[in-house]
Amino acid sequence: MSHHPVIIIGSGPAGLTAAIYTARANLAPLVIEGEPSSTSDQPGGQLMLTTEVENFPGFPNGIMGPELMVNFREQAMRFGAEFVTEKVTAIDFSERPFRAWVRNVEYTADAIIVSTGAQSLMLGLPEEQHLLGHGLSTCATCDGFFFRGHEIAVVGGGDSAIEEASFLTKFASKVTLIHRRDSLRASKIMQDRALSNPKITMHWNATVTALHGTDTLVGATVTDVNTGEESLLPVTGVFVAIGHRPNTDLFKGVLDMEDNGYLITRPGSTYTNIDGVFACGDVQDHTYRQAITAAGSGCMAAIDTERWLEAQHG
Repeated sequence: MSHHPVIIIGSGPAGLTAAIYTARANLAPLVIEGEPSSTSDQPGGQLMLTTEVENFPGFPNGIMGPELMVNFREQAMRFGAEFVTEKVTAIDFSERPFRAWVRNVEYTADAIIVSTGAQSLMLGLPEEQHLLGHGLSTCATCDGFFFRGHEIAVVGGGDSAIEEASFLTKFASKVTLIHRRDSLRASKIMQDRALSNPKITMHWNATVTALHGTDTLVGATVTDVNTGEESLLPVTGVFVAIGHRPNTDLFKGVLDMEDNGYLITRPGSTYTNIDGVFACGDVQDHTYRQAITAAGSGCMAAIDTERWLEAQHG
């Protein structure tokens, strides 16, 4: 058994910022950062799957996602944060000290910060792995700028897909919205916005069944769900907007969460329903989902944790 004042579960921008702040507060955090082979809990979070990041403040020429996360990690280590490159397999928050297990190894802590993030739902195509960040994206706000003057496609039919498509019309010459049904799930006002935008073309009753390109995306095969007819869409960008899934399976029945699985925190704070357990980043934020907002909430979690521990020991 190994005891630490603070254990941080997850190591994206939120978890690593929390590690920097708690380490500087002499709380000697242990970061259980996830497994490199895991798509949902890999160290560094979703930015490890991103190529160039141009919207993180302080890098006027941009920075590669993995390099940014390595910098975060090294900064946390500089102040004394420890790391375990494994995945938490079980937790017990029923009493203090809280307990977390990595297989048969038990760790205890006075406070826990949950920053396990969320993963974008993908299409399940074999080409996704090598084209992600090379024409295939899950974030219009992050990557839209790179597609100025391009013809691109957005996959999805909910509010997020419409928001992505509308945003991308600022850059793209044409946006094709591909939806597997013959009507959108988005709210009426969002539908009206998309259908009235001259840059947005609807492709109903269709799914993307193949992506093309070796080094970068050059097209997508679209299949009609009713007839099975295939057509090639000559797009250089595809944005997948079919939803996100928070990595919260470990906390079901323990921490309060919304119907969609996102952890619930008290308004204006990172407190969960269990005193001493805090949540930050995309695991509790399905509105902004940006590296900078995740990092900001990681800072909040660290400060909330420090103040809560001071109150316990006072």
